[in-house]
Amino acid sequence: MIKVTEVSKDYKTGETTVHALKKVSMAVEKGEFIAIAGPSGSGKTTLLNLIGCLDKATSGEIYVDGEPVSGKDRKTLALLRRNRLGFVFQSFNLIPVLTAAENVSFALSLLGIEGKELKERTWGILAEVGLEGLEDRLPGELSGGQQQRVAVARALIKKPDLVLADEPTANLDSDTGRGLLELMAELNRKHGTTFIFSTHDPMVMDFAERLVLLHDGQVAKNGRVKQ
Repeated sequence: MIKVTEVSKDYKTGETTVHALKKVSMAVEKGEFIAIAGPSGSGKTTLLNLIGCLDKATSGEIYVDGEPVSGKDRKTLALLRRNRLGFVFQSFNLIPVLTAAENVSFALSLLGIEGKELKERTWGILAEVGLEGLEDRLPGELSGGQQQRVAVARALIKKPDLVLADEPTANLDSDTGRGLLELMAELNRKHGTTFIFSTHDPMVMDFAERLVLLHDGQVAKNGRVKQ
């Protein structure tokens, strides 16, 4: 589904060049539940952003279903993100003046879905993530864990092939974080949605079926942690 081949990413900071990733290679099969782990500065968020077509590699190539992304223009990449990818961020990134339902349905409205189908799918996914009865609450009226569940619902409402989650438990207590991971693992099993996490949280690594460990921008380990 995803193939990363000899990918490097450099950033310029004044006169200095930072080598965030150095010839990283990995592959992701459909339906996997993967954690990209490593200490701060190891390159895990950079790799997630490259896989999500939010940034471009300095060298190397990323393939989605066998198609290279490096030659695609901004409009094509935007359509790829809109139609096939879902994103969950550690800061939730909810629109504060919209209700939980409105935050979730906004993603569908961008696809031209309206009316009865929009409402049914929105209410359905919110119930699936445990937020039934909270559809009309604003983000500020929800707990951190509930806000992150809204973010997960927003990511999944489009029925994406792949969900990319950047440190999704970072702003949650351990019990809330565990509940969120159990939810995403269940959605992975139920819908076959592929999940890739970037994390330094040992609990996320424990939930993952495969661990890709980065150190100083390079792959230090890549293997299954569950049979």
